[in-house]
Amino acid sequence: MTRRRLHLNAFLMNTGHHEASWRLPESDPYASVDLAHYVRLARIAERGTFDSLFLADGPQLWSSVGQRPAGALEPITLLTALATATEHIGLIATASTSYNSPYNLARKFATLDHLSGGRAGWNIVTTAGAEAARNFGLDAEPAHAERYARAAEFLDVALKLWDSWEDDTIVADKAAGVWGDDAKIHPPRHQGRYFSVEGALNVPRTPQGYPLLVQAGSSEDGKRFAARYAEAVFTAQQTVEDARAFYADLKARTVAAGRDADHIKVLPGIVPVIGSTEAEARANERVLEDHIVHTHGVNHLERLLHLAPGTLELDGPLPDDLPPESAIEGARSRYTLIVELARRDRLTVRQLIGRLGGGRGHLTFAGTPEQVADTIELWFESGAADGFNIMPAVLPSGLEAFVDHVVPILRARGLLRTGYGGARRTLRERYGLPRPANQHVIAPALV
Repeated sequence: MTRRRLHLNAFLMNTGHHEASWRLPESDPYASVDLAHYVRLARIAERGTFDSLFLADGPQLWSSVGQRPAGALEPITLLTALATATEHIGLIATASTSYNSPYNLARKFATLDHLSGGRAGWNIVTTAGAEAARNFGLDAEPAHAERYARAAEFLDVALKLWDSWEDDTIVADKAAGVWGDDAKIHPPRHQGRYFSVEGALNVPRTPQGYPLLVQAGSSEDGKRFAARYAEAVFTAQQTVEDARAFYADLKARTVAAGRDADHIKVLPGIVPVIGSTEAEARANERVLEDHIVHTHGVNHLERLLHLAPGTLELDGPLPDDLPPESAIEGARSRYTLIVELARRDRLTVRQLIGRLGGGRGHLTFAGTPEQVADTIELWFESGAADGFNIMPAVLPSGLEAFVDHVVPILRARGLLRTGYGGARRTLRERYGLPRPANQHVIAPALV
């Protein structure tokens, strides 16, 4: 019996996930718009035999430009460039269902899948926040449930578009003068609540059929959506117990939706700060924390918690009368995670900002390569994860440290592949997922 193996995804964010990473002497403050920087990171991750790269995104300026590097290149365009600089690693881009149209986005992902030889993935987000809404002519963000209802129809239309060409539509019969078979084109002719899409996609069906479908919300609406559609889920959990509960719940929901539990991979985020000794790792962590500008952190936390400016006291706890999750129309699951973290560990606002500075609610871990590997193995083997979204605090050094020192330990323990193998495989194959059948093709009956 083949041993189950980890899925590792490299979550790339300009100079690193820690908000103060750009202030370190080694960091390039202009890296967020430098293709060479991302090429280097992609090749490091491919050397570590990661399954995929991941780029977050949102159609708004994420933070005060005074706080940290805030520029972000459009991810599908950037990943298309990285496809030419890599051979094996998957390429997952975030794109919003709230502020895109199905036809254009389905075309972009189909193009990326063709150009990369079947390595494209789509992190499906509904985009919370009034800032983004106002960039698209809205006075306020749509309600939480409304965003997920639109997302479900958006994805249904995208699937119709990716299936609008059968796999063997292209005949390429030069002698007869026939390039393709019109009978194998299936226009969606979709008329729904949110979208009206008539014609077939102008890109043939792709190597994967359609890209790997990824989702990152952990609210009730998010989990229902994931159970129906997602093939990988990026999640934020602070304890192995919470991670086990989330994992079991999502797998059960997936089965209840009529799907195979193995066809959805749960990948919590982890921000490893690595040192040759535990003391060195802690020292590296303190250097980052010492470079946090707490004024920025307080302002961001007040916005996230829907508090009036000036509400929080840096050396005091969070207020007792915070709004309930049900009153939050934005990122509900992240709101709850942060409040529970502060309450459980009795953190002051200053301490909470320090915890969030590295991973915005994801698990942060400072330790030796062996300790990082132990934590990953514990979560993986105890039913808390199928793999991890690796979020280095500082880039490129944090990713290099993980690949050079943690990856060999995981390989020695039989938890991670030692190479990609000779044949080029699609991202979907690396995740152990079948290529989806075209919905317009009737499978032959078993004899």
